[in-house]
Amino acid sequence: MKRKLIKISKIIGIVFLILYLTICAIIYFTQEKQFFISTKLAPDYKFEFNRTFEELNYKTEDGINLNNLLFKVENPKGLVFYFHGNSGSLALHAGQTDVYTDLGYDVFMVDYRGFGKSEGSITNENQLYQDNQMLYNELKKTYTEKSIVVVGNSLGTTMASKLASTNNPKILILKAPFYDWNDAIQQHSSIGKYFPLSILNKYSFNNYEFIQNCKMPVFLFHGTSDETIRHSSSLKLKEVFKPEDNLILLEGQKHSTITENPQFQKELKRLLGD
Repeated sequence: MKRKLIKISKIIGIVFLILYLTICAIIYFTQEKQFFISTKLAPDYKFEFNRTFEELNYKTEDGINLNNLLFKVENPKGLVFYFHGNSGSLALHAGQTDVYTDLGYDVFMVDYRGFGKSEGSITNENQLYQDNQMLYNELKKTYTEKSIVVVGNSLGTTMASKLASTNNPKILILKAPFYDWNDAIQQHSSIGKYFPLSILNKYSFNNYEFIQNCKMPVFLFHGTSDETIRHSSSLKLKEVFKPEDNLILLEGQKHSTITENPQFQKELKRLLGD
């Protein structure tokens, strides 16, 4: 009887091990579908906005076409290079540009691989950073680097902080940043208690590391009522600040509407209005 129970216990253990490893494999191989919730647009989709813009397309090193929008003003003070979050497309996020064009800046927005009219798909973190650097190099042909302001929102904060850390734009502005990707995931799920995310995650998105390597002033904006990325993430990031960096907490502000926040607009005017 005892031997039989031991045998049954071994079988149950093997079944649970197989199930555990299966879940690990699912987590690893489906990350892109879980994290990048893109909205595709038809190749002939026509953008319509009540302001001057250009649709620009650039080829990546591996031949993928990236679709971008450039919103233009007369006699621009400079350029805002804007990185949106992990969902939607330029058709949705272009509404974020008015606050910057009203302050006299052109605004460049990119749709990542597989988003909107951009081709391909995201397969790794460095691929994203290489794409962004290519676009930055193209923009420097028109705009002086000291006139470029890099802005990132949510997932886009890691695109922005990485780009700024290896270049010399005027300012880096991050809206609702996370500390790193594992931290962001664990805010939404207890999965990290049961599975080794540090091994399974193909993406690290280490904002804390990139910010430490930024030479320009860094400004963080985070809502105290953010339901997607808790403002405690920005409090942790504050610990790696330079003296000239700053965190502005927006009282009662949630995740997706920071741009409409009066305090954010006031601070942005102070930063970019001169």
